[in-house]
Amino acid sequence: MDNFGSSAGEQQERKIGFFWAILPLLVMIVVMLFTVVKLEEGPHVPLIVGTVLASLVAYKSGFSFKEIEEMMYKGIKLALPAVVIIMLVGLVIGSWMGGGIVASMIFYGLKILNPSFFLVAICVICGIVSLAVGSSWSTMGTIGVAGMGIGLSMGLSPGMIAGAIISGAYFGDKLSPLSDTTNLAAGLTGTELIDHIKHMLWTTIPALAIALGAYAFLGMRHAGGAVDASEIAHTSEVMKESFLISPWLLLVPLLVIVMVVMKVPAVPALVVGILLGFMSQVLIQGDSIKLALNALQEGYHINTGNPLVDELFNGGGLDSMMYTVSMTIVAMTFGGILEFSGMLKAIMSQLLKIVKNTSSLIAATIGSAFLTNATCSEQYISIVVPSRMFAKTYQKMGLASKNLSRALEDGGTLTSVFVPWNTCGVFIFGTLGVGVAGYAPYAILNFLCPVISIIYAMTGFTIEKLDDDGGGGGERTQEEQQEIENLQPVTGQ
Repeated sequence: MDNFGSSAGEQQERKIGFFWAILPLLVMIVVMLFTVVKLEEGPHVPLIVGTVLASLVAYKSGFSFKEIEEMMYKGIKLALPAVVIIMLVGLVIGSWMGGGIVASMIFYGLKILNPSFFLVAICVICGIVSLAVGSSWSTMGTIGVAGMGIGLSMGLSPGMIAGAIISGAYFGDKLSPLSDTTNLAAGLTGTELIDHIKHMLWTTIPALAIALGAYAFLGMRHAGGAVDASEIAHTSEVMKESFLISPWLLLVPLLVIVMVVMKVPAVPALVVGILLGFMSQVLIQGDSIKLALNALQEGYHINTGNPLVDELFNGGGLDSMMYTVSMTIVAMTFGGILEFSGMLKAIMSQLLKIVKNTSSLIAATIGSAFLTNATCSEQYISIVVPSRMFAKTYQKMGLASKNLSRALEDGGTLTSVFVPWNTCGVFIFGTLGVGVAGYAPYAILNFLCPVISIIYAMTGFTIEKLDDDGGGGGERTQEEQQEIENLQPVTGQ
């Protein structure tokens, strides 16, 4: 861990023991449970309480307040790319709402989809798009927003819809060679990218199959209930009266997806989407420039007299994402102190003590990745830190590096959505409007992959030794290791 240029003696003197390292985390969790569950308030203050306590522990351990501030800033810096994406997605939603783009997507979606197979369809669609673009966030911020509108129009539970969207988006993200987290996990462990992706198929495909089966069952249950076709028809009619609906407007999200597939970075691709949405609102919907600008800043506002339509299309804009942005920043100040003071290392080193065999090693890797998601609030760190901690242990036990890279993705990338204050959790809440408690039971792929991975570890199924694949676990060069130490995320999730 970075100790800001301290001498070896000072680093030894400032080593933080397990009890003091875990104390801020435990206090934060207790305060979080009381505040969020009992009082039904936001998670910001509990995270601040944890940050203050972590600062005091770091100060007690010999760090100066200036060094502690630097830890906070380094933590925030890690989240800045995510913050930029979050703000841009708010602008995209506002402009696409005002431009009639979301309305067109929902209108035509209602024509071709029905409740009995909607959850399966939206999961598969999000999976295909995310596989193509390599980004769960871009998928959820575009296709996901429209999917929420279609599903709500059909009377489906918001949690079910969000869960299906998340499962599909993370399926594609996890297996896409364009995904930053997929490349990160492979690169940090010295695994060939294609080998890493092939090895992940063993946990991801069964999890997706089970998830799709569950969504089909949930859809049939809903279809067997009272689906009011007249209400859906009425909703569609109100949308036609409120917006100029056109299939040509579907070219806007299609263009953004094509740009990302063509490896255009997420930020310029989203900016193009914002500009096209703005122009659609002014030139196609006939609104004034003032109203279009207001949709970007404060979100789109409409009053049709139809409660469902009003709920669907009142939202978006930069202001709507400020809650999410502030939570991300607060969470990363807490995570920055835990990471750069060495507290997280002290906590995770205890996990190494329980490692006796392959099954306990993989379970410890998955557990530590989830713990990092909960403490440092950023899925990039949940891959980086455990990879540093466990790489040599995998080599000593004769395990191929692809076992480690898969465990990092199953435990880190996929579980990030289950932590309300993680950047992924807050992004989903800001974009889809559903909290973790609402979608967690239905994000089936995300919680099944770690379970399947641990079952494989216990049985030895698909666990490859170094000799089985001819290597794949070689030592990194000093230059490669230095690159990893200096790693900073540069794109959205």
